[in-house]
Amino acid sequence: MAGSFFNKISMAILLGALIALLAGFIAKKVVHPTMLTENVYKIEGAEAAPAAGGGEPAAPAKPDPVSPLLASASAENGAKLTKVCQACHTFDKGGAAKVGPNLWGIIGNKQGHMEGFAYSDAIKKLGGTWDYEKLNEFLASPKTYAPGTKMTFAGFKSVKDRADVIAYLRTQADSPAPLPQ
Repeated sequence: MAGSFFNKISMAILLGALIALLAGFIAKKVVHPTMLTENVYKIEGAEAAPAAGGGEPAAPAKPDPVSPLLASASAENGAKLTKVCQACHTFDKGGAAKVGPNLWGIIGNKQGHMEGFAYSDAIKKLGGTWDYEKLNEFLASPKTYAPGTKMTFAGFKSVKDRADVIAYLRTQADSPAPLPQ
């Protein structure tokens, strides 16, 4: 008697699954859905997908300039914000590299500045020096600034936060770089 009860339950579950599969199949045949060409809701910081016609995605917009905010930026707040960076970077003079390089004296130094550190090819090919606006772009979105970088940090979305972090990084040097005019 108990065996037939479990058979009935099993058959009910199988019948329900069959009805659900058939309902989905019939619904797709009756209603012909059209896929959206672009998202209805824009997500800040999301990568732009190529257009349906196979075109290239639009170039990402440059972040707001940080130079006007540096004079009033808070290095103390920047120190707090860099707590997330300390999992991969050190900030003390002569500090060892972790997953990322030591950031002492980064402003005004060459991009890929730490000797002996295994930078990604994306960083190696940048060339030039880290000035305030290059740091601003990098801190806004490392993957956009240097496509192919090993750095997995998404970036600071707020220009004020970036200004505070840069103000803190400026203090991490023997002689801080002058502020832009």
